[in-house]
Amino acid sequence: MGMHGSASALQVEKPREKDALPGDSQFAHRNLTYTIYALALATAISIWFIAIRAPLWIDETGGYWQICAGFSQIWPRHFVTLSSPEHAFILWFSTKLIGTSEVALRIPSLIAMLGAVYALYLAARELFDRDIAIIAAIVFCLHPVIVFESIDARPYAFGALMVNFTILILLRLRNNNSNWLAALFGIAAGCIVWFQDLFVVILPALVICFFVVKNCDRKTLWRQFGIALSAFMLAFLPVIPIMLFLVRTSKTHVVELSPTPADLLRLFAPGWLIVGVCVTGFIAFLMHASGRQRNSSNRLEPSHLLICASLAFIPSLFLYGVSVETSVHPFLPLRHCLDAIPGIALCWAFILSRVGSRILRLLFMVSLVAVTAFFQFSSPLARLHNPSWRDALQYAEKNASTDQAPVMICSEFPESDFVTMPVDSAKSSKLFSPLSYYKVSVPVIPMPRELNDEAIRIGSSFLHEAAGKHERFLVLARRSSDKTLDWLTQIAAATYSVRQLGELDGVVVLEFVPRQSNAL
Repeated sequence: MGMHGSASALQVEKPREKDALPGDSQFAHRNLTYTIYALALATAISIWFIAIRAPLWIDETGGYWQICAGFSQIWPRHFVTLSSPEHAFILWFSTKLIGTSEVALRIPSLIAMLGAVYALYLAARELFDRDIAIIAAIVFCLHPVIVFESIDARPYAFGALMVNFTILILLRLRNNNSNWLAALFGIAAGCIVWFQDLFVVILPALVICFFVVKNCDRKTLWRQFGIALSAFMLAFLPVIPIMLFLVRTSKTHVVELSPTPADLLRLFAPGWLIVGVCVTGFIAFLMHASGRQRNSSNRLEPSHLLICASLAFIPSLFLYGVSVETSVHPFLPLRHCLDAIPGIALCWAFILSRVGSRILRLLFMVSLVAVTAFFQFSSPLARLHNPSWRDALQYAEKNASTDQAPVMICSEFPESDFVTMPVDSAKSSKLFSPLSYYKVSVPVIPMPRELNDEAIRIGSSFLHEAAGKHERFLVLARRSSDKTLDWLTQIAAATYSVRQLGELDGVVVLEFVPRQSNAL
């Protein structure tokens, strides 16, 4: 009997051990899943660093120009650049701590974008399960606009941070009747426009979402809305004069052509995302054929869909409509629609939340990161941030400094076509901001971007003076100034021989040598 009792006890204990195994296995599986998610997120963020050492492009040098004259000149120069003074103060303070190298100038934007990713993850957690929230953060990180702006020494990353922070506060207001939280929502919404004026188009979406998310009585709803609106107006007041000026001078800032439906598709579904959808769709078909069951606990929430769609479509379609129907084209470049990308990431997260299999969602995310990382790390173009004047200016300095030959430069800014050229102060002018960072010691003759009356006046006067001195000189310009280059070559043909020394990162370098000097 004793032996029989012992055997019975063992038989009772064994099922308990077996019952414990599935729980341990599930815990280990969950840990493995989130480890994969963490590695995928880290890989997505690592893509940002590929071009962090690239030279500054024209707009980044414009940001450096705003701070290079010292703290006291940041506010006055803000009215010239029409850029964010808040970002300029942050950038100036950062340079005092870590220097003014290309990498150092981009560190503040990198930190701000990391904060934006975290804020979006927290916002997505208010709507979805943890794995869906991580996917939203990864889709956000991988978007080409985010990859570009994460290391761009300009205000866009801070704008993204404020957009995502505002969305987070908005979603936490859902079941919170705090007046302070409502005021914080209004202030955060107003601060969005501090960093990029075009982000004003997300405000209607935020208002719609406020009324959608609130779960309270009507009195509390309108009290919080009134507090948020009052706080927003206080935060918004400083940018009203700048926005009015931009409206009056909108045509002087137009660079891009009117967008096409393909541009709109690129915003909502970049190429790597299409590949990920195709791969996952094929796997989903195989899983469905094999009879795999759904294991998702996500429920369909129509309000969630309305929130995600409003944040994605309202700001982007508004800019697209203005660009198509008017002569002003704010939709392009796509970074102008950065405020819609958090909503786009949330839309993709909502779509993934309707996929029943957690394994399939994991495979979708892994395929996205793998495809994007492969092409980014293997492409030489990924190491280029944007065309820069650095190589052309350094070449001109080396070529012209021996005999102090003047260098004629056509500005890349469209605003240069509407103002008088700063002949005596070109090196300190915002229109020639690359010279504030990549310096040259030789004289500089400033020219507008387009061939207009100002360009003809300055070019004719300089050519007459240079020909009288038998003086060699260089001309630097982008292809947008080809008409000016052709005109200079034509009118100088009688007294100068012209040859192209090269085209460095899109900047054409021409050398004008006096014919008399050649004869001697």
